[in-house]
Amino acid sequence: MERSKTRMQDAPHDRLTGSIGVGHIVFFVVAAAAPLTSVVGASPAAFAFGNGAGVPGTYLVAGLLYLLFSVGFTAMSTRIDSTGGFFQYITLGLGGRMGAAGAMVSIATYSAIQLSILALAGVYLGDVAGPLGLALPWWAWAGAIIGVVMLVGRRHVELSGNILGVCMLAEIAILLLLDLGCLLHAGPHGIGLDAFAPNIVLGKGLGVSMVFVIGSFMGFEATALFAEEARDAKTSIPRATYLAVGAIMAFYAFSTWSITQYYGPDRVTAIAAAGLDTFYFRATEEVLGGWATAVMRALLILSLFACALSLHSSINRYLLALAREGLLSRSLSRVNPAHGAPVAAGKVQGAMAVALVVGAALLRPDPYAVVFGWASAFAVMGILAVQIVVCIAIVRFFRNVPDCPSRWVGLVAPTLAGLGLAVCLACVIANLPLLAGSDSPALHIFPAVLVLIGLAGAWRAHARRRDRPGRDATLRLLGDET
Repeated sequence: MERSKTRMQDAPHDRLTGSIGVGHIVFFVVAAAAPLTSVVGASPAAFAFGNGAGVPGTYLVAGLLYLLFSVGFTAMSTRIDSTGGFFQYITLGLGGRMGAAGAMVSIATYSAIQLSILALAGVYLGDVAGPLGLALPWWAWAGAIIGVVMLVGRRHVELSGNILGVCMLAEIAILLLLDLGCLLHAGPHGIGLDAFAPNIVLGKGLGVSMVFVIGSFMGFEATALFAEEARDAKTSIPRATYLAVGAIMAFYAFSTWSITQYYGPDRVTAIAAAGLDTFYFRATEEVLGGWATAVMRALLILSLFACALSLHSSINRYLLALAREGLLSRSLSRVNPAHGAPVAAGKVQGAMAVALVVGAALLRPDPYAVVFGWASAFAVMGILAVQIVVCIAIVRFFRNVPDCPSRWVGLVAPTLAGLGLAVCLACVIANLPLLAGSDSPALHIFPAVLVLIGLAGAWRAHARRRDRPGRDATLRLLGDET
C-alpha cells in the first residue's frame, strides 16, 4: 500500500479531487442498481419463472450474501486510498497479473451493462417520442444519452452525485407510492409474511429467481471506486457500502412483497407469466390511476439515464487506474484540473459506448430481446466471476498482513461469500437462455469470452513488466508481491 501512496505523491497531476460524502457515494451505487428498472424490469421474470411468492425473501437472501461479502471488502478498503475498485483488491491480494485480468473483465462487464441500459433507454424513448412526431431509431436516442452523460461526467463528481440523488429519490418515491397503494388494496387474503417463510423462499425455483435478483445488486463496488474523492474514505467507504447494500436489499424486498400482497401469493406467479412487461404497470393503473402510469414510464427513462451516468463514472475510473499502472496509455490518467474529473478516460469511455451502440445498430438485432437480454446476461456472469476472485484476494491479503482484524473478517466471511457467489454463478450459467431471453447456441461461448478477456489483461500486465523492469515507478504495484 505504501508503494501506491508513493506513486500518488510522485504524480499529483493525475489525482482525482472531490469531497463527496457517504450520501453521494450511496447515490452512485443505488443509481447503478437502477431501482425502478430492476423492480419493474427484473422482478416479474423472477415471479414468473422462479419461486413465485418467495421472490421478496430471495432479495433478502441475495442482500445477506452481499452484506457477508462486504465484511472483508470494507475491511480491506481501509488499506486502499486510490481509485480502481476491484482492480486494487485483486492486485493487492493476488498480484498484478490477476489484478489486470480482473480489471479487464470488470470493464467488459460494465460496458456490457451500459450497452444494455442504452438499448433499453433508446427503446423507451422511441416509444414516448414517436407519437410526438420524433420517430428516431433506438440507437439515435442512445447516442443522445451518451452525449449528455459525457458532458455531466466532465464536471465535478459532486454534480453527478447530486443528479443521481435526484433521480434515485424520484424513482423511490413513485415505487413507495405504489407499494403503499398495493398494501391498502391488498386482496381478500389480507396482508401476510408468508413471502419470507423459509419453505417458500427456499422452495422450487430459488436458483432461477437468484439469476434475476442477483443482477439488482450490480455496481456496489462503486463505493471503492470513489475512494480518492471521498471525505475521510476510511470511514465513508465502509459506511456507504453497508448502507447501499442494506438499502437495496430492504427496498427491493419491500416493493416485491407489496406487489405480492396486492395480487395474492397464490396468483402472483400466473399474473407475472401472463404479462412480464405489464405486471407493475397494471397494478399502478388500478391502484393509482393513469397519471401514475405515465409518471412511472417517464421515471423509468430517468432511471436508465442515471444508471448510464453511474456506469460511465465507474468505467472512467477503471481506465484511469489502469493508465496509472502503465497498462493503458498514460494519457488516460489525465485529470481535468478545474473539476478533478478523469477527462481523458471519459472521452475514451464515451467512444467505447458509441462504438458498442454503432456495432449493435449495424448488426440490426432486436434492441430489447437481443441487445438488452444478451448484454445483461453477459454482465451478470462477468461481475459474479470477478467478485468470486475478489473474495479469494481478500483471504490471501489478510493472510499475509500482520494486523488482520479477525479470523471472521479475513477468512470466514469472504470464504462463505465466495462459495455463495460461486453457487449464483453456476445458476446463471445453467440458466443463461432464460436470463438472456434466447436459446441461441452463441450464448454458451460467453464464459469462454470472459476467460479470454481475463487472459488478455494478465498478458498485458506480464508484457508491460517484462518490457520495462524497474524503469517506471507506476509498475511497482504490478509486482507479484502481495
